[in-house]
Amino acid sequence: MAVPDWLKNPHGYFIIFVLILIATLATWTLPAGEFDRFKDPNSGKTIVDPESFHYVDPNPVDPFEMLQAIPTGFKQAAGIIAFVFIIAGAIQIIRSTGALDAGIIAMVNKMQGKDTPLLLAIMFVFALLGSVFGFAEETIPLIPLGVAMALALGYDRVVGFHIVRTAAWIGFAGAMLNPFTIGVAQSIAELPLYSGLWYRIICFLVFFTIGAVFILKYARDVRKDPKKSILYGYKGEERAEFNLNYEQQELTPTRKLVLLVLFGGILLQIYGVIEYGWYTTEISALFLGLGIIAGLIAKMNPSELFGEFVKGAKGVTYGALIIGFARAIVVILSEGRVLDTIIHGLATPLGSVGSVSAAVLMFLIQSAINFFIGSGSGQAAATMPIMTPLSDLIGVTRQTAVLAFQFGDGITNMFYPAMIYYLVFADIPYDRWVRHIWKLVVYLTIAGAILVAIAAAINYGPY
Repeated sequence: MAVPDWLKNPHGYFIIFVLILIATLATWTLPAGEFDRFKDPNSGKTIVDPESFHYVDPNPVDPFEMLQAIPTGFKQAAGIIAFVFIIAGAIQIIRSTGALDAGIIAMVNKMQGKDTPLLLAIMFVFALLGSVFGFAEETIPLIPLGVAMALALGYDRVVGFHIVRTAAWIGFAGAMLNPFTIGVAQSIAELPLYSGLWYRIICFLVFFTIGAVFILKYARDVRKDPKKSILYGYKGEERAEFNLNYEQQELTPTRKLVLLVLFGGILLQIYGVIEYGWYTTEISALFLGLGIIAGLIAKMNPSELFGEFVKGAKGVTYGALIIGFARAIVVILSEGRVLDTIIHGLATPLGSVGSVSAAVLMFLIQSAINFFIGSGSGQAAATMPIMTPLSDLIGVTRQTAVLAFQFGDGITNMFYPAMIYYLVFADIPYDRWVRHIWKLVVYLTIAGAILVAIAAAINYGPY
């Protein structure tokens, strides 16, 4: 029997809805359980008392409650959804000035025949942003620009996505100073903030090397034979932001000023994230301001300016709305009282194996938990209060437990369905992406397991 097209190439929303159904079924089949939670005065996070797990009365989610979880997910994810719409609108205003196209064209023309150093340099910058500052949603505005540059250089959209978003994911997984993962996890584990940096630098370099080899090989193969693109035969959307406007390639003084404002804004964003802990609200406001300033510099009238804003926002509707659907999975597991049961069940086996094996199992368990808790700081708050005393009991240093959490939270981010909305910004189908990216996830997982095992063997510390 022939497989129907809708099953061979499932819609992203269908995939999420199937996961919502599975989460709902879990509330009927798994025992309900909870940890007690309290406010940690040091980190300000609500964390788990690891000794407090207890079974509670079941609260299975019925079909109507399942459907209600979707608008609830939208409510909980409202900040990120607004962020996506505002950023896309602001970037469209900036692009409509012609400055970005002209700048990219000038760079492409200058780097003819030097593609590999250019791709490597861009990947390294984004990997550092992920590793040091925890960039994730912050990369969204730049994905279409990476795609446009890759297409101009003769690659496909996947290469453009890789050099921006995948590179940031790799850096996030091999984080050196990420305040959202390393900072929170070490605080909960009562470790000196950012201690153990020397080993994480090694881990970052290992991860970046593996990722760069994977991405550059794919780019080389696609350029040599377009049929090797994972998008070959896929009829995607016609989206203007993926095409550079060669009629606007002159880098005029006005466009240079727009680029200068944008570059200054990006530096301000980095400073705000580091110094003041800016997140989606502040970054949205910053880019909205940058878009308005760019439009005024280009002498756009108000109708033109906000017309471009709406055009940009409309282009990301698919990706913005799927965020709410994805959040519904956690809503269902939490309301069904099985999320803590899953975490407890995954953590329990660690007490019966040796320290090196336990450290690797910690990493793999954190990878599994990442499916249910997409937030790095949220996963740290939920799991580190359990993993910290557990690591003391089984002879694994707390620093190693933090490393296991970091890898487990980071590597699978580029695989799990919660990241479908990132792919929308490059018009990459999720099923094709999975068939492509699983190899990199496996390579990084193997490297992560080895690095965690070494950390356990050398008693990576302090304590």
